[in-house]
Amino acid sequence: MADASHPRHYEEEFKRRIVQLYENGKPSSQIRVGYGIPRSTLQRWVQGIRNSGSTRAVDNRTPEQNELIALRKRNRRLEMEVDVSEQAAPVFARR
Repeated sequence: MADASHPRHYEEEFKRRIVQLYENGKPSSQIRVGYGIPRSTLQRWVQGIRNSGSTRAVDNRTPEQNELIALRKRNRRLEMEVDVSEQAAPVFARR
């Protein structure tokens, strides 16, 4: 069973087949029970296919979400640089 530290991975083709079942009228409850897919996952796949034709998260983000992700990544990098500088400062100060 999947958990937070080991999320399940579904192939793109599988996702598309599941969404096609849903679009063809199969009840979501039957799909979810039959394939063991959480409700939120099925909803995200259907919405993604409808919006952009893709179930990939990167294809379904808004420009603001992409900017936030980029800023968080940059912030982590800068924080690491500060940490390294703080650790290296005493070494250079001794010289």
